[in-house]
Parts: sequence; C-alpha cells; structure tokens
Amino acid sequence: MLNGVQTGAAITGLGATTPLGGDVASTWAGLLAGRSGITLIEEEWAENLPVRIAGRLQVDPAEVLGRVTARRLDRCQQAALVAAREAWADAGAPEVEPERLAVVIGTGVGGALTMLAQDDLLETSGARKISPYTIPMLMPNGPAAAVSIEFGAKGGAHTPVSACASGAEAIALALDLIRLGRADVVIAGGAEACVHPLTLAGFAQARALSSRNDAPEEASRPFDADRDGFILGEGAALMVLERREFAAARRARPHAVLAGAGVTSDAHHITGADSAGQKRAIRLALNSADLTPEDVGHVNAHATSTPSGDLTEAQSITEALGTHPAVTAVKSMTGHLCGAAGAMGALATTLALRDGTIPATLNLTQQDPKVDLDIVTGHPRQGRWTAGIANSFGFGGHNASLAFITAD
Repeated sequence: MLNGVQTGAAITGLGATTPLGGDVASTWAGLLAGRSGITLIEEEWAENLPVRIAGRLQVDPAEVLGRVTARRLDRCQQAALVAAREAWADAGAPEVEPERLAVVIGTGVGGALTMLAQDDLLETSGARKISPYTIPMLMPNGPAAAVSIEFGAKGGAHTPVSACASGAEAIALALDLIRLGRADVVIAGGAEACVHPLTLAGFAQARALSSRNDAPEEASRPFDADRDGFILGEGAALMVLERREFAAARRARPHAVLAGAGVTSDAHHITGADSAGQKRAIRLALNSADLTPEDVGHVNAHATSTPSGDLTEAQSITEALGTHPAVTAVKSMTGHLCGAAGAMGALATTLALRDGTIPATLNLTQQDPKVDLDIVTGHPRQGRWTAGIANSFGFGGHNASLAFITAD
C-alpha cells in the first residue's frame, strides 16, 4: 500500500448541500440516522407529471449566498459555491499560490433551470426580457468558473461532463493534477440542480424513475427486490485535495486520503450498463492505489435503485472485490444527485473511513436474491476499515471508481 499512500492526495476539507442538510454535518447526521430527503413536489407545475417526488435541497442556497450573488448564478452554481466555501473553511483556508490552486467540478447538465426558464421568457415576453447573465448561468462550466473566481484559482478550472459519473471523474482528475505536479491544492467534486418538469418527464418516459408518489420516503430502494427506479435529486458535494507534502508542511489534519482512481468507458449502450467496464474501473482504482481486493473493507455503491443497474453493479463488485466488503447505498436517502452523485459518494466514503461508521441502506426490506453482497441495513455499522471504494456510473457508459484509505 506504500505507493498509494505516498502518491495519494490528502482530503483536508469537505463541503456539501444536499436533500438531507445544508452542510456536511447535517448531511452526515441524516445519513447515519437513516433519514430520507425525498419529498412530494407540491407545486402546481408537477400536478400532471407521472412522477411527482424528488430529493430537493434542504436549505435554499440563495438564502445562504444572499440575493445579489444568487441572482447571477444558476441554482447548480449556487449549490457549488455554498459547498466550496464550507470545504475551503474546513481545510483551514490553505495559503497557496494562485497558479498552484485548481478547481475541478463536474456536472451532468449544468444550468438547465436557467436555460429552460429563459427560453420560456423568450417565448412569452420577447428577447429584450432575457437576463444578460443567461449564458454565464447556463454554461456547464459555470460552477467551476464561479468557484475559481471566488478563491482566485489560476491553476485551471475544469468541468468533466459525464452524466452521473461527473463528480467522481472530477475528483479523479484532481488526483491526476496533483500527481502530475500541476497543482498543490484542488477544489473538486460535483454539482447538479435539474429538478424540473422536463427532466422528470424525460426520465419517467425512459422508465428510469420510481413511481411511488404515494410513499416518497420509501421510493428509493437500492438492491431491494421491490425497487422500481431512482429518485431525481439535487445538491453539491466538494472536497479540498492537497499534495500530501503540502498538507503536512502546514500541519493540516486530513479526513482521509484519496489513494487511487479508475476511469473507463463501456462503448456499449447509451443507457445500459456493462459489468466489464465497471470491473475494469474498480481494478484500475485498486492498482492506482496499490491496493488488493482484500484491503477493501467498504464500498459506497452507485446503486441508483433501478432493476437492471443494481444487478450489474452487484456483479461487478462481487467479481472485482469479492463478497466481503460492507456495502452501502446513500442514494436510498439523498436520491440520485446526478452530476453530484459521485462526489456525494466520495464524501460519504471519506467520512465512513474517518469515523469508522458506515450508514445503513434505507428501504432495503427484502434483498434481491441475485445480489450476493454484504449490504449494511437497519443500523450503521461500526468498525475500522483501512480502505474503501466509491463507485459512479453514468449514461453513455462512463465508469469511475475512487479508492480511499484512512489518514492514519
């Protein structure tokens, strides 16, 4: 494991805003309490939709940022900035040369809410009513740009756009930047806010969403025999990653270490998953971190609660790692944060290793008999695990696995 330890990145700061809370502490408390962040959408625009449930932000980021700042940012940019400020403060606001500070924030669709709202305004009121901030608000690189401006990061502002693997790919790219010597500190993660009639209707037509409108809190059921689809969610999760020598020199205390990453593509099907690509991502992450399957005690599964997706991932985990790791699926509580999902999984894995506590998977009442995994249910599991894997897979065949180890 020495190579992974020496070349990994120290995770010194964490930030989040999710359907469970407006910061890391409340989100983590919600995960450990087994609390669902899925609610019924009560606005009039959702009345005739086939799916009327979602995981919406517990705290409106506009209220945190203030009216002047918020009005110039799309909701996903707002969420990213809130999470970034928390992560930076948690890291102790490291003093780093601007040219050695980078930002990598992934997203699935970027400023979709702005684009759709401004298009409606264009059709009803004409071109002169369009906001002059429309383009900066709708562009997918908006979250990375806003965060880089906030902290004066001149070492690059990058935006992986790889569907639901975006946040994890962002963190993998951050590790590459540090390993290649291009940055000492990187703010990385994912942000998404696209709860809208169009996205809900589109996913519903693809039969990807759960239709349990009468039981929102029970709708997301990863690995359960009665699962029927995922729940669309919104949020942001970011972390501050540092070159280990840089963190040690300023006496920072890491939460954990990102030791390796594996990124692959299936070239198989636009929406269907391929176990071979997922297994290769996991194995690449292990190799990158100088870990063996036996070293891994915990897996934060992608586990969206779709009938076929969960089975494919279960097969991938079993064949790449075995059946011994303790597996959890936080989407059972947060819903699917799309472009932020991989970063949310990375954050939860980091905290699980740091605190020696794995959140239980919610709503798993009858495990699918085809899933041969040790899934944590009922109550959080206490223990000490040296290493953990966080999986993320996205439409288009994007696969990203991140390998974490304890900072001890």
